[in-house]
Amino acid sequence: MRIAFLGTGRMGTELARHLLGEHEVTVWNRTAERAAPLVAEGAALAEDPAAAVRDAEVVITSLFGPDAVRETVLAPRLIPDGIPWIDTTTISPADADEFAAAVPTYVGVPVVGTLGPARSGRLGVYVGTEDDALREQVLELVAPWADPERLRGVASGRAAATGKLLANLALAVSAQGLREALALGEAAGSTPEETLEMLDATGLAFIAGMKGPFVRGERTPEGGDFTVDAIAKDARLMIDTADGTTRPGADLPALRAALASLDAAIAAGHGDDDFSSILLEGAARTGE
Repeated sequence: MRIAFLGTGRMGTELARHLLGEHEVTVWNRTAERAAPLVAEGAALAEDPAAAVRDAEVVITSLFGPDAVRETVLAPRLIPDGIPWIDTTTISPADADEFAAAVPTYVGVPVVGTLGPARSGRLGVYVGTEDDALREQVLELVAPWADPERLRGVASGRAAATGKLLANLALAVSAQGLREALALGEAAGSTPEETLEMLDATGLAFIAGMKGPFVRGERTPEGGDFTVDAIAKDARLMIDTADGTTRPGADLPALRAALASLDAAIAAGHGDDDFSSILLEGAARTGE
């Protein structure tokens, strides 16, 4: 199959890599150098999005957010009539409705997980469209990305976008919980390592296991798995979604606290670092 893949950032590169060999893949990225590893592995490089999609049978986008999708895809009416558009970008449910209304072949396909699961083909993947036949086609195409037990077809792009935001809300709030647990442990006289060990028997065990290497100093946040900028952008999408409803209880105070920590890390110059940066302050750094 001839596939145009637009957006070869950290996640996009891993997703596109799984398609090489089985398909004829043409890639485009705003910064062309970011596509170089895929070109070295056999992908063709397009000079612009229009050139990438010219002969494509499927278009896949992996962009930074909904505004990038509007600029790259919707404004120039990029998707040829009848060509499936698979969008892995993290967007809001309202964005998904907008994109599906603009392009009838739109399929929302957000992925859940970081670079490790992406490399091993063990991501969670939602495939959302009202078109049953198209959904089945896309489920088969993206299966190399997914843990088979976490590959889910859903009835709309809106449902897929909601699933992704829920996953990232859990991640952001858990990270804020770990940040506060480390602060409480420090106040009680525990070392970060002791706090991490005590969290093994709690609901924070997953995030403590995921980010423990950063807290211990075994990894640095530079070039990490999921950037502060990216999860902060996603948190704003969640808050905007909640702010758009009049339903009681939609204020998301825990998420707002997490976003405040992320924004502080961005202000300190860590936007392109792993979001574990919010854990690495003062005594929360093992060895300091």
